Amino acid sequence: MLRAVVDAVRPSTGAPARPRRPATARPGAARAGDGAQRTVRPTWAPAADGEPDPGEVVWAWVPYEDDPTQGKDRPVLVLAREGRTLVALMLSSQDHDRDAADEARHGRVWTDVGTGGWDPRGRPSEVRLDRVLRLGPEAVRREGAALDPEVFDRVTRAAARLHGW
Repeated sequence: MLRAVVDAVRPSTGAPARPRRPATARPGAARAGDGAQRTVRPTWAPAADGEPDPGEVVWAWVPYEDDPTQGKDRPVLVLAREGRTLVALMLSSQDHDRDAADEARHGRVWTDVGTGGWDPRGRPSEVRLDRVLRLGPEAVRREGAALDPEVFDRVTRAAARLHGW
């Protein structure tokens, strides 16, 4: 059984500390991989309405794989909705091409998505295709930007091939 951890982490943005928590402790917490084999129907549908929509990169609390009681706010690409649940993939500004063999050995699959308004420093990003996240909309901390529809299509086709959607 996971126990709640009351220590706090401080995001690099200088935002107030955020308590660590188990991935299942709150309805909005991210769950990785559960049901990744279910069919997902991605649809590019960003809307400037303040709500997370498919095709948007938003910031959400994502648990670490090796310790789901800890995690961090990070950008995620919303692929689809399953009722109120958001299906998403996490982004990283780290260049995983440099360690592609090691990433592949661990089953991690990345693809480039370029730059966007989700990263104020304008760094190129990659999206991780093998780790499907399911988020409650309340897990979303803020919107970032809409992904280009052609890039979204390329990402969703790659994810569909990988997961058999």
